Amino acid sequence: MSEMPEKYTLTRGQKFYNHIKRVIDFVMAFLGIIILSPVAVAIWIAIKFEDGWKAHVFFDQKRIGLRKKEFNLFKFRSMRVDAPHEVATHLLKDPEQYVTKVGRFIRKTSLDELPQLFNILKGDMSVCGPRPALWNQFDLIDLREKYGVHEIKPGLTGWAQIHGRDELEIPEKVRQDVYYLRHLSFGLDVKCFLKTIGAVLKKEGNAG
Repeated sequence: MSEMPEKYTLTRGQKFYNHIKRVIDFVMAFLGIIILSPVAVAIWIAIKFEDGWKAHVFFDQKRIGLRKKEFNLFKFRSMRVDAPHEVATHLLKDPEQYVTKVGRFIRKTSLDELPQLFNILKGDMSVCGPRPALWNQFDLIDLREKYGVHEIKPGLTGWAQIHGRDELEIPEKVRQDVYYLRHLSFGLDVKCFLKTIGAVLKKEGNAG
């Protein structure tokens, strides 16, 4: 990664687009919550039906956001209540042992990510941007800091998500993040969003 500038500064046009992007994010998240509310209710019922009516439907994790500010990311719970909480799924030993039946479906379809629409409403996240690292993924956090990736909000989906997702090694993941950072634009976000829909329909990978 030495061929890339260590700190990229957003252009004036990109900074202006970021203001517009916040409005777009808010509108898309608001409409998404309304349109997908029946799906969310169905997932809520399915989780309760499988794990009991006293079981938690949601869970949150401390993640790293804009300028390394921590925030709580929301998801539908897809794993057993005794699953390790602060470990990325792909780093678990035999993660499938923890995934519930409902969880397997909502993870395959990325429906476990729906509650993050509220993170977008709050302003913690964007629709498109680098997926937020767990607070303890120090190698990923440090490399992103080196290249200025934390100067943009994390996203519900991202450029790295459509180029390998969890299968990517950290240096390659950050390389994709930096590409997104340096080419940040409305056109790139549209392309990222549409490719994400295609990946979800093909049930590729895991959002993380």
